[in-house]
Amino acid sequence: MAQQQPSLSQTSAPYAEALAAHGQVPWLRLHVPGHAASSEAFAGLADLVGAVPLGTDVPPLIDGIDLGADNPKDQALRLAAGAWGARRTWFLTNGASQGNRIATLALGLLGSRVVVQRSVHASVIDGLVLSGLNAVFVHPSLDDDLGIAHGVTACDVEAALAAHPDAVAAYVVTPSYFGAVADVRALADAAHAAGVPLVVDEAWGAHLGFHPGLPPNALALGADLVVSSTHKLGGSLTQSAMLHLGHGPHADALEPLLEEAFRLTQSTSESSLLLASLDLARRQLATDKVGIGRSLRASDRIRERIRERGRFGVVSDGFGDFPDIVATDRLRVAVDTRAGGITGHEARWRLQSEQAVLVEMATDSVVVGVVGAGAVPDVDRFVDALHDLPGGWATAPLGGRRIKLPVPGEVRMTPRQAFFAGARSVPAAEAIGQVSASTLAAYPPGVPNVLPGEVITAELVDFLRNTAATQGGHVRGAADPEVRTLRVVTPRR
Repeated sequence: MAQQQPSLSQTSAPYAEALAAHGQVPWLRLHVPGHAASSEAFAGLADLVGAVPLGTDVPPLIDGIDLGADNPKDQALRLAAGAWGARRTWFLTNGASQGNRIATLALGLLGSRVVVQRSVHASVIDGLVLSGLNAVFVHPSLDDDLGIAHGVTACDVEAALAAHPDAVAAYVVTPSYFGAVADVRALADAAHAAGVPLVVDEAWGAHLGFHPGLPPNALALGADLVVSSTHKLGGSLTQSAMLHLGHGPHADALEPLLEEAFRLTQSTSESSLLLASLDLARRQLATDKVGIGRSLRASDRIRERIRERGRFGVVSDGFGDFPDIVATDRLRVAVDTRAGGITGHEARWRLQSEQAVLVEMATDSVVVGVVGAGAVPDVDRFVDALHDLPGGWATAPLGGRRIKLPVPGEVRMTPRQAFFAGARSVPAAEAIGQVSASTLAAYPPGVPNVLPGEVITAELVDFLRNTAATQGGHVRGAADPEVRTLRVVTPRR
């Protein structure tokens, strides 16, 4: 008879506690990392991060931490699975981007085609390159006025799966960067009716389901595999994330494939500090509803005061116009700055440089602030700083003209085919009409505007160059900061 594992409490953090105890012992360290926890020999590093992190920065495979029967790391993974309602959870030390690559690599072992929301994160496209999967794209709803993408409907996913019966999964993202939550239950039902799993990039929703004032998480609504960027609003250290496998009908087939893909992508020197932060973040999310409630009230007050002052708009107030949006993440504060006479990019730059206020991201029309689950920001400071911004388009390079999201070009090749084809750099104007060899995305939010294998359009070139020209604008994957040149496919002879 198999030995029954002891029950664990969500109030404990077994991995973090074992790591802290290990760091208290005056070890003679003759192993990596090379700093050997010596504050004297590595004074600069100790001054930067402190002596305690040095002492707890240890390699894998240490008895009593991650070796031995039912060791603290295994216990921490089991607690995380229980907290999110997963059959199994993996801790990731290369962000949710790693989780997306794991998911796509695993799906590539099931077949050659997958239905994918077109506004997924660039890391999903990276995964398509690695796996060789052929993507059938489902386009999200668009707010043309603000130039932002939301989610997809179950009807659209159902139609794509019906048109492509060889697809092995449906892959969607929710919540969006702007806090829009899709109907995961309906999406899961559509996928399961077609006999395939639903994969959800829930990078921005690690905190969902941990308070009655928040929407349920994707696993609770029937998703089969969920990528969770715990560091974003869950409170773990940057670059730490989780991958959750659900209890649905596809779990048996997916689990061994995910384990293989995890081993392929995870470092053999994974950071103990990142792992411990995941353990601690899980404990806080699972046990501190009072703290999350304070965060929700603070974010609600920010929106209320913005409405009261009347200059700027609250993006979520318009969510009811879109059929794919069924709920809102209240910890996201998305502000329409153009309503107040200033672009989002300039607003973000001025908030940082003039007011020492940092927001998560900006687009041409919007700035987005996030409130971590348990954090309580200074509401008045943010609202006052926002309203101290100049208006009237005094310094905006395009005046009051909006930068519209470009419509994706025609798909000519799979991302992998285009990535591994021959390529050359050409002037941006010359690239129009040719096939892109790169993934290019206005970043944040990191949603690709052109993929390897898609045709480059004039509209796309204008969008990327205008984005790059704005204060604080950035194009991920560009060959040069101004997007003067683009890489196009040139087949090898």
